[in-house]
Amino acid sequence: MAVTTKSAILEEIDELISLIDPTMAAPFTVQIVNTKPYDDQKPGTSGLRKKVKVFQQEGYLENFIQATLETQKLQGATLILGGDGRYFMTEAIQIILKMCAGNGVSKVYVAQNGFFATPAVSAAIRKLKATGGIILTASHNPGGPDEDFGVKYNVANGGPASSGVTNAIFELSKTISTYKTCDLVDIDISQPKTYKFGSFTVEIIDATDIYVDLLKTIFDFDTLKTFSCRKDFRLFVSGLHGVAGPYIERIFGKELGQGPENMTAHKPLPDFGKGHPDPNLVYAKSLVSVMFAENAPDFGAAFDGDADRNMILGNNFFVTPSDSVAVIAANAECIPYFAKGLKGVARSMPTSSALDFVAKAKGIQLHETPTGWKYFTNLLENDLCSICGEESFGTGSDHIREKDGAWAMLCWLSILADANKGSEKLVTVEEIVKNHWKKYGRNYYTRYDYEGVEKDGALKMFDHLRSLFGTEKLTQLKCVGDEFMYTDPTDQTVAKNQGIRFIFEDGSRIIFRLSGTGSVGATIRMYIDKYEQENIFSEPAVALQNLIKHALELSKMQEFSGRAKPTVIT
Repeated sequence: MAVTTKSAILEEIDELISLIDPTMAAPFTVQIVNTKPYDDQKPGTSGLRKKVKVFQQEGYLENFIQATLETQKLQGATLILGGDGRYFMTEAIQIILKMCAGNGVSKVYVAQNGFFATPAVSAAIRKLKATGGIILTASHNPGGPDEDFGVKYNVANGGPASSGVTNAIFELSKTISTYKTCDLVDIDISQPKTYKFGSFTVEIIDATDIYVDLLKTIFDFDTLKTFSCRKDFRLFVSGLHGVAGPYIERIFGKELGQGPENMTAHKPLPDFGKGHPDPNLVYAKSLVSVMFAENAPDFGAAFDGDADRNMILGNNFFVTPSDSVAVIAANAECIPYFAKGLKGVARSMPTSSALDFVAKAKGIQLHETPTGWKYFTNLLENDLCSICGEESFGTGSDHIREKDGAWAMLCWLSILADANKGSEKLVTVEEIVKNHWKKYGRNYYTRYDYEGVEKDGALKMFDHLRSLFGTEKLTQLKCVGDEFMYTDPTDQTVAKNQGIRFIFEDGSRIIFRLSGTGSVGATIRMYIDKYEQENIFSEPAVALQNLIKHALELSKMQEFSGRAKPTVIT
């Protein structure tokens, strides 16, 4: 006859209780697991991004999370956790919760179903006074078993980790030999609920609540609802099957009274519906096909995988991201939050100089930063900037420390509502932009993306571009070349090698930059920017054709990249 010990019986009882209600289970046991370091865990522009299969390697995700928890001294901390809904997110959440418990984290707020938009994470960190947040996203990169996954750490102000933080994480990841986890049961994150395991607490929250409450302090939702329900106005939004879905339903449906016929791709899917969650004219087909059809809606918006980027469209009309941030800044006073004016504005270096002319007219400071939202964060944190934006479809303000897709969309609705006060005939998105050009001039602008280029060829191309500085060839073209370097006005830190520029006598610019957001190979980005005061209604391809020709010839793009055409033209 088998003998059952008292401890075995208690273990069986505890296991049964934990299946019924994990909050009643006994405290967990910390486990120290031996691991080996990986040499490729250096975060890029916004976190660590690799293929899913890379993250699924033994200890790969665990090493990076341990390095984050350890270098940031997060014992006793309160953290925010969630992501954009991509493949491997739900498994990663359970792994990270066990590691947080094992490393002595006090509390973790997890989004219901894990769906936490990046701007909502920033808002939650600030509202709940959390120590930081772990965001599981690869932003606008594709998702699925064979596609991309990512991990990003945001600090206590709600903004992306600085280079100092990410460098510390990377350094530890190269030597790590153990990580801490525990035998915590998997937690049901499908419904709001609080779980307690000894000194460790997990609270599942509706991630839209804090975020929407914040937006209501910025915008006049009653005015926006009245305008968006106007009989001669139709809007249409796409979540590109990213995490924006629940926020679209809450903001457009519940708050602004719009029906499902005004929304598309608003159900988050692990593979983004086999699409590319990048809100541009190539990848946002579910929106573009509607907005460039006959009898198109009057206003359209799309958001990327983690809902921090946005694309704005009118009826058969595309608003470039560079124009979008300039128009928002020019009309900021119609948004209640900015009623007292702007402290300053900022743009990334490759973004067109359209915002510069608004800043000059308003008599406010303009800041030109490298690409990467972390550079804006210091300006926002030190009251040097109210509105900022980048050509890669990111716009935001000092209400949080991240770019914010829904915020940008509500800015545009506010501008439209204000322009249409007392107007029987609808003032359109196109009219607002064209009136802006008439007042400030127009920056013709385009971006060519060459994705997945062999890294060796890309690096050789940049060496070639540097070799052109100070040559007779540039003198003949009446331009000068340099490599952009930035000194942060708040802490005097210097960021070097932030893009190669060729600046012409008339202010036109050709810019080349290697992107840090891809997971394989290299992405070369080529930017063309030309300002016009008089000739403001030409087609961009016509207005920019000479500069594009010069850019391709100067760079020897086809020779070094092996590409006759770009992957995407914006």
